[in-house]
Amino acid sequence: MKKWVLPALILLLVISHFPLRAQIRENFDLQLFIESLFNTQEESLNYEDLYERLLLLYETPVNINTASIEDLRGLYILSDPQIDSLKAYIARNGKLLTEYELQLVPEFDLATIEKILPFITINAQDLTTDNRPLWQRILSERNHYFIYRYEQTLEKKRGFDPPESPTDTRYAGSRGKQYLRYRVAKPGDFSFGFTTEKDPGEAIVWDPDSKRYGMDFWSAHAMLENNNQWRKVIVGDYQLQFGQGLIFGAGFAIGKGSETINTLERVNLGIRPYTSVLEGGFLRGVAATYSLSEKVALTAFFSRLKQDAALQEDEETFEQYFSSIQTSGFHRTPSEIDNKKQITETVAGANLHFKVNGRTQLGFVISNNNFNIPIQRSNQGYNLFEFSGQSNSNGSVYANFNINKFRIFGEAGVSKSGGKGGVFGLTTTLSPRVDFALLWRNYSRDFHALRGASFAEGSRNINESGIYWGLKYTLNRSLFVTAYYDSFQFPWLRYRVNAPSEGNDYLLRVNYLPNSKVHSYIQYRKKTREENATETDTGNTIIRPGVRQQVLVNFDYRLAPGLSLKSRVQYSHFQLYTEKNDGYAFIQDAVYDFGKLILSGRIALFDTEGANNRQYAYERDVLYSFSIPAYSGEGVRNYILIQYKASRKLDLWARWARTRYYDRKTIGSGLETIESNQRTDVKFQIRYKLR
Repeated sequence: MKKWVLPALILLLVISHFPLRAQIRENFDLQLFIESLFNTQEESLNYEDLYERLLLLYETPVNINTASIEDLRGLYILSDPQIDSLKAYIARNGKLLTEYELQLVPEFDLATIEKILPFITINAQDLTTDNRPLWQRILSERNHYFIYRYEQTLEKKRGFDPPESPTDTRYAGSRGKQYLRYRVAKPGDFSFGFTTEKDPGEAIVWDPDSKRYGMDFWSAHAMLENNNQWRKVIVGDYQLQFGQGLIFGAGFAIGKGSETINTLERVNLGIRPYTSVLEGGFLRGVAATYSLSEKVALTAFFSRLKQDAALQEDEETFEQYFSSIQTSGFHRTPSEIDNKKQITETVAGANLHFKVNGRTQLGFVISNNNFNIPIQRSNQGYNLFEFSGQSNSNGSVYANFNINKFRIFGEAGVSKSGGKGGVFGLTTTLSPRVDFALLWRNYSRDFHALRGASFAEGSRNINESGIYWGLKYTLNRSLFVTAYYDSFQFPWLRYRVNAPSEGNDYLLRVNYLPNSKVHSYIQYRKKTREENATETDTGNTIIRPGVRQQVLVNFDYRLAPGLSLKSRVQYSHFQLYTEKNDGYAFIQDAVYDFGKLILSGRIALFDTEGANNRQYAYERDVLYSFSIPAYSGEGVRNYILIQYKASRKLDLWARWARTRYYDRKTIGSGLETIESNQRTDVKFQIRYKLR
């Protein structure tokens, strides 16, 4: 077939679908693609890690003819049967000659091809090693740029007013937020960069005594890859992700969302550069991965990071301690400046990874955390089993493999306290139309994984057990349904929950994509979780189920070349004991692409009651910045985003966003108070590519 029939078929496909590749690249919206993976927003999340990794793949696509199974799974687009089908097709017919040949791969439909095209390239020739000196490879790399960003709230906050008395606290610096970033990177070869930021209210000052050196936060890294037996060597700031993230989970985790199957298993990323401006959760030092053989790799890491904390003194022993690490990153007031970099955390450990084949992997992780000052938790019942002291150790074993049509993965670990944690799952294709996933987790109340980020209902891997069921049913190329059901238990007290508790969470989403111009869905979600409530007659605290129901209706459509519209309605209802309230939002977006100039905007009307009915909706933003504000109260929100490609090397962004409230005369509290019913934020960004 490969000699003449296949080229003839490809030619016909090229003739009939010639606009496919160009249209996909022209109309592709990376931020919208990421939003589709995370479609159950409940809080403002930081997407920088995932966005940057996908942006790097977008700018330097994966060669699909030589990509590993792990590379393909890391796109969060292809299912295991699709990856198997692609690998089998290449093994049977040879390397793909064009993107259009993907339409001949069994299990691949047009929707999947549209999603994957922006992240891949097809080259019939094998990749050749670039033997030029490192400095030449850096200077010639096209993913080589500077970014500068400035943003500010136009309405003045109380913290910037002159003090009314000598004892009044005010912010030390100016109202603007500034961000500077440099990065040059080539996947599989090298990555160098630094990021620096100053938040509103922080001063740009050189004062070593207060640990301030110009801009408030600095982060930098240098990484080399695939240098003989050294797979990766990194110096500076980095993150780790091994196994299912039980001990180390790097940066992003998709977890529960509208993609109920493909995002469940974690990808073993190992060492990753840290480039975000979140001032906590990363490691600072050196890490390296060395190939002991073709199938065995050893990773060792060491970190010493100073972090923010409010130091206290024991009344009896007069020894210092702290109750928690502060991760807000704000250093605006005298107390915030005093808390800067008060403790030192040292982390050391290793990972031994065995890659039996593309589908079977096994590994071990050991680590030790040590603080120079002990943690001493507050005297609350929910803190009884939390980590305290100066030293913590962890160990875990993880594996993933295939048995017939089942993909099985998991990780189990233990902490110094004796607490145990585990997460185990499987995915499979029950029929050509039905995909299924199952995940079980159990984290004991004294399991302490300080940098763990595996699948969980809570924000950490502690005091939780549960079972997740995921399903995807494909009726045809235009209509498919995704759903999950997650039941969970908390065997010990939690913050604001004065007894062991439980809950469940389920989602049903019907997706309709009649053609490449129309994407629509309707989604229903119901989450039940027990919480503290106040008994009406006695005023006593009781535990009752809090139930939140949410309905989303979303319709994306392309009216004409360059013009896209999105209409969205969100409604939620919350009930806890005698409390009942509702919230809704009506949202209309528009994007017009003129080529070098892209305009986008939104008008949103919202009316919500109580904190549990806040409406979260993703907004388009400047490159490397994400906006998922909480629509709370009664009001209207608008934004306009302008992106202009001034030249091949220069890109400019400007963003204006305003929220006007009809149920209040002031916004915020404390030093963040705005004496107005509206808040206006402006943002400007410039990116200059050196190539």
